[in-house]
Amino acid sequence: METENLIIIGSGPSGYTAAMYAARENLAPLMISGFTKGGQLMLTTTVDNYPGFPDGIQGPDLMELMRKQAEKFGTRFVDDDVASVRLDKRPFEVVVGEKTYYSNAVIISTGASSNWMGLESEKRLIGKGVSSCATCDGFFMKGKDVIVVGGGDSAMEEALFLTKFANSVTIIHRREVFRASKIMQDKVMQNPKIKILWDCAIEEVLGKDKVEGVKLNQLKTGEKAEMKIDGIFVAIGHSPNTNFLQGQLELDVRGYIITTDEVKTKIEGVFAAGDVVDHLYRQAITAAGSGAKAAIEARSYLYQIKLV
Repeated sequence: METENLIIIGSGPSGYTAAMYAARENLAPLMISGFTKGGQLMLTTTVDNYPGFPDGIQGPDLMELMRKQAEKFGTRFVDDDVASVRLDKRPFEVVVGEKTYYSNAVIISTGASSNWMGLESEKRLIGKGVSSCATCDGFFMKGKDVIVVGGGDSAMEEALFLTKFANSVTIIHRREVFRASKIMQDKVMQNPKIKILWDCAIEEVLGKDKVEGVKLNQLKTGEKAEMKIDGIFVAIGHSPNTNFLQGQLELDVRGYIITTDEVKTKIEGVFAAGDVVDHLYRQAITAAGSGAKAAIEARSYLYQIKLV
C-alpha cells in the first residue's frame, strides 16, 4: 500500500499555498484539487487587494500562478472531487472516485461557497457586477448605485462598507424585519446613503455584459418594477464545503471545521485552512496565510512522528 506524506484536499489560495510550502520541505504533497479547482477566485474578475500586484490581476490568473508555483516545487495534482474520507484510522484514507489514497497527514482546504439567489441571470453576471464580497469588489463601485441582498449582520456590514464608495446603497430583503443584530440595524437605519426595500425580491438581473438593472417583485402586492443599478452584492450567507466530512471531523452548527491553535483539528495529523475554517474574514490573503500555517504544522507533525 503506497502511503503519501501529505494529502491536501481542496485548492484555492489556502490549498495552493499549503502545497507550495509543503513541497519546498520535500514532503511531495498530493493535492486533490476538485473539479472547480481554484475556489471562489475563479469567479472573480479583477483582484487588486492581493499583495504584489499593484495593477491588479484576474482571479483565475492568480490561481493559475499559485498552482504553477506549487507544481514547480513538486506538488502533484488530482483534479477531481473527494467522495469521502476515513480519519479514524491510520494511515488516513481519502476516496476519490473508485480509488483510495492513503496519507500520514491531511490538510483540508475545501473553502466555502457563497449562497446565491438561484437566478440564471445572476449566475451569468457573477464577476460582471454581481458579487458576494464587498471587501473584494466595493472599490469598483465608486460613485455608482448598488444593491445588497439579505437581512442578516453580513448584509448590514456589506451595505455599510459599500457606502464608502457607492453613490447609493439599497438593501433588498424578502421580509419586513431584519435578522441582523439591533446595533447593526441601527447603524444601517441611520446612514443617509442607505435605503431599504422590504418584502421585495429580485426576479431577474438585467444586462448583457454587465449589470444594468434588476426586475423586482413586491412580494405582498405582487407589483413588478424595474430598477436601474450598477452592482449587486448578495449577502445571504456562505456554506462551507464539508459534506464529505460528516461523522469524521468535528464541525460547528454551520458546518465549519472546528480547530485549535488556528489550523489544528482534534485529530492529530489532520489540519484545516482557509474559508472552510474562517467565516469572518474570507479573504484570499488570510486564506493563503492559514495555508502556510497548516503546511508548517503538518511538517512539524510528520517530523515529530519520524515519518519524514
